[in-house]
Amino acid sequence: MSTLEDLLKILEQQNRSGNGRISLLPNFRRHKIAYDLDLIHLAYDYAQQAHEGQLRRSGEPYINHPLGTAITLAKMGMDQETIIAGLLHDIPEDTNYSLVDVEKNFGSEVANLVTGITKLGVIKYRGMERYAENLRNMFISMAQDIRIILIKMADRLYNLKTLSALPAEKQKRIAQESLEIYAPIANRLGMGQIKGELEDLAFPYVYPKDYDWIKKEIMPKIAKEKEHIERVIKIIRKELTEEKIKIISLHGRQKRLYSLYQKLKKPAYDGDLTKIHDLVALRIIVPTVADCYHALGVIHRHWKPLPGRIKDYIAQPKPNGYQSLHTTVFCDEGKIVEFQIRTAQMHQQAEYGIAAHWHYKEMAGRPKKISDKGYTLPKKFAWIQELVNWQKKIHDHQQYLKSLTIDFFRNRIFVFTPKGDVIDLPEDATPVDFAYHVHSWIGDHCAGAKINGQMSRLDGTLKNGDVVEIITDKNRKGPSRDWLNFVKTSAAKARIKTASIK
Repeated sequence: MSTLEDLLKILEQQNRSGNGRISLLPNFRRHKIAYDLDLIHLAYDYAQQAHEGQLRRSGEPYINHPLGTAITLAKMGMDQETIIAGLLHDIPEDTNYSLVDVEKNFGSEVANLVTGITKLGVIKYRGMERYAENLRNMFISMAQDIRIILIKMADRLYNLKTLSALPAEKQKRIAQESLEIYAPIANRLGMGQIKGELEDLAFPYVYPKDYDWIKKEIMPKIAKEKEHIERVIKIIRKELTEEKIKIISLHGRQKRLYSLYQKLKKPAYDGDLTKIHDLVALRIIVPTVADCYHALGVIHRHWKPLPGRIKDYIAQPKPNGYQSLHTTVFCDEGKIVEFQIRTAQMHQQAEYGIAAHWHYKEMAGRPKKISDKGYTLPKKFAWIQELVNWQKKIHDHQQYLKSLTIDFFRNRIFVFTPKGDVIDLPEDATPVDFAYHVHSWIGDHCAGAKINGQMSRLDGTLKNGDVVEIITDKNRKGPSRDWLNFVKTSAAKARIKTASIK
C-alpha cells in the first residue's frame, strides 16, 4: 500500500535531481521541478481530514485513493498544482468540504482543476449512445487545461486496480468505459504506458473468457520467449559495448495482453501466435539520435533484418509524437526478434505523451501559461481544440457520436504528403479524406490521386505509411456528391454537403 512518504520521496527525488519519473532511467535528468513538499504534505492532511472515517468498498481508508492518484501523477512528473488537485479531487463530491474551501486554502488554479474533475464524474457510462454530452464536456475540459484529463486518467487507474471489490455490474461498466473512452484518449495523447495499463486492467472484466484463454494458452509461450530474449540481450550488450555505444537501458518488453488479444483477432493473424514477432520486444535506450542509428547498424551487422520490417519513426514520427527505430531480425535458433531503439527523451514521450511536455518544452520549466484556465498545447495536439470547435457545430447527439466514433475512437493510420509531412487519419480513410485534411480547396478540386507513385481510385483505402499525392483541377466546380458514399471523416462529409448546397 502506498503512503504519504512514498509520494514525498518521489517529489524529493525530482526536486533534487530533476525528472525522476522513470526509475528505469536513473541517470537521465533534464529539468528540475520545484515542489513545495510542506504544501503537498498540508494538502494530504487536508484531504485526510476531509475523508476522515470514509472507507472504500474494498474496506481500505478512502484517503488511499486520492493518494494513489497523486502518486501516479508524481511519477508522470506533473506539476505541483496537478498533484495537489489529485489529492483533493474527490472532496467536493464526497465530503462536507466545498470548492470554496479548496480555493481558499490552495488557490484558484487547484480549484479549477478540481472543478474540471468534478464535472467529468457526473454522468455514469451506459454505452456510447448515452455518453455524448459527457464527451463534449471532456474534450472542452481537455482544451481548457489538459491536466484535467491527466488527473482523470490517474484516478481511473487506481479505480481499476481496486475493481474486484465492486459488484459485477459496476465492474463491467467501469472497465468498459475505460476500454472504450479512456484508453483511446490516452492513445491519442501519446501516453503508451497509461493506455496499456488501462487496457490490461479492464480486459479481464470486459472479456473474461478471452482473458482466461490468453493467460492459459499464451502466457506460457511468452515465458519461453523471455528465456531466448535474455540470451539475445547478452549478445547485443557485448556488441554495443565493443562499439563504445553507451547503454542507458537494455531490456525485454513483453507485449501488453490486451494489445496482443486485439492483434490476434485481426484476419491477418487469425489467432496464430507464430505470426506475431513482438511478443517480447527488445528495447535499447541510448543517449543520442546518432547512437540510435549506430546501434541499428550494429544489430543489422550481426543479424539479418526481415524485409519491410525496418521502421524509422525518428525521421518520421507518428502523429502523437512517438519516435523510435524499429527493426525485426532473424536471431539465433531461427527465432525472430523485434528491436526498438530510442533516446531517453523519446522513451519518456512514448510512455507519457502529453505529460512529458512538462519536461521537454524548449524553455526550462512549465509550459507558458496563456490564461488562468490553461496552458498552450504542443502543435501535435492541436486536434484537441479543433475537435472542440468542430463539435460546437453538431447538435444532434446521434450524428455527433457517429462522427466521433469514426474520427476519434477508431484506429488511426498515418500517411505522408509527397514532401514527407505526416497526415493522421482514421482507419479506412480514402484519398478524398486525405485531400480535405490537407486543405478544403484541394478537396473541392480533387481530380485524382497517386498512392506510392501509382494512380489510385478516389474511393481506395489508404494504409499506414502510404505516400499520397492529390491531383487537382482548378477548373473543377466543386466536389461530387457521390463522394459521400465512401468518405470516412466528418470534415470531408461536412465540406462536400456544404459545397453541394451551394
